[in-house]
Amino acid sequence: MRRLAAVLAGLLMSAGIVLVGAPSASAASCDGTYTIVVGGFTDRDSTIFSGAGISQRVGYSAELNSQSARQGVDELNRLIRNQRAACPGQHVKAVGFSEGAAVLHIWVTENWKTFGNVNAVLIADPKRDPHGLGGPGLAGQAPSVIFGPIVGYPLVGVDSFFGNIPTVSLCTDDIICDEAAASGWIGYAQHKHTENYNFNVDVYSDNGVGQWFNGQYFPDK
Repeated sequence: MRRLAAVLAGLLMSAGIVLVGAPSASAASCDGTYTIVVGGFTDRDSTIFSGAGISQRVGYSAELNSQSARQGVDELNRLIRNQRAACPGQHVKAVGFSEGAAVLHIWVTENWKTFGNVNAVLIADPKRDPHGLGGPGLAGQAPSVIFGPIVGYPLVGVDSFFGNIPTVSLCTDDIICDEAAASGWIGYAQHKHTENYNFNVDVYSDNGVGQWFNGQYFPDK
C-alpha cells in the first residue's frame, strides 16, 4: 500500500499536480482592532458590510425566527471568544445590521459581564429602545398576535441593556428600528432600510455611545 501511494504521488508530481492538505483554521491577526460583522435577514454571510478593517464575517441562517437569532448569537460568541483567546489584549469592534444588529444586541446583553475591551455598533436594530426618539424597533411588536408566533424569544421586545459595553445605535427613517418612521413600509419597499446607512465599518469608532437618530446625534439616549 505504501509503495502504491508513493508511485501515485510520483505520477502526480511528474504531471505537475501537487496534493496539499486543507489549511488549518486560525484566528485573525492580533494587530489593530478585531472587527466582526453580522448581516441581516437573508444575508447569511454578512456581505453587506465593506471596509478594509473587517476581520470576520459571521455566518448564520439569517432567517426571521428565534432559532436563527440564537444561532447567530452563539456563532458570534464563538468567534469573538476564540479571537480573544488568541489575542488577549486586542480590542473588538462588533457591527450588526437589522437582524444582525438584534443578534449583536442580544450578545451584548448576555455577555457584558464576562467580556470587556469591546464596543458595539447597532445599525437599524429592531430591538432599539427609543428613549423618546421616535418609536420602538419592530421587535417591540413581537409579543403581539401577529408577530409573536413568527419571531419569538430572544428577538421579542426592545431594551437598551448593554451593561458597561460602549454601544451606539443608528436609525434613520426606518420602520425596522422605528415603528413610527415617516416613510413606513413604503420606505422599506423603496430600500430606505439599506440606503439610509453607511456600511463601511471603518467610519465607526471603537468607543461610540448613544444614538444617531434621523441624522442627529444624542450621546445620552
